[in-house]
Amino acid sequence: MNTQTPQKTRARIVEVRRIIGKKHVKSKTYSYDYYTLSLNLYVPRNIVEKYGKEYVVIKDEENGIITVMPRKVAEEKGINIGTQESE
Repeated sequence: MNTQTPQKTRARIVEVRRIIGKKHVKSKTYSYDYYTLSLNLYVPRNIVEKYGKEYVVIKDEENGIITVMPRKVAEEKGINIGTQESE
């Protein structure tokens, strides 16, 4: 008999957005780019270059924990991608 309560987790695929910014300092204009996820989380450029633009967001509703990892890493760990509810 299982005494633990069922744990609800959801996983979904999100894609990184590339944001291009410009800054004017005196007479010069500097441009820079950075990457963010849908939750306005910053993703370092070297991580995007290494793993690609697809990431998995895993939301544990019971514990209130959100985990973000590259899709390639999630597939290597054997995490089911898409909406899932484990019991």
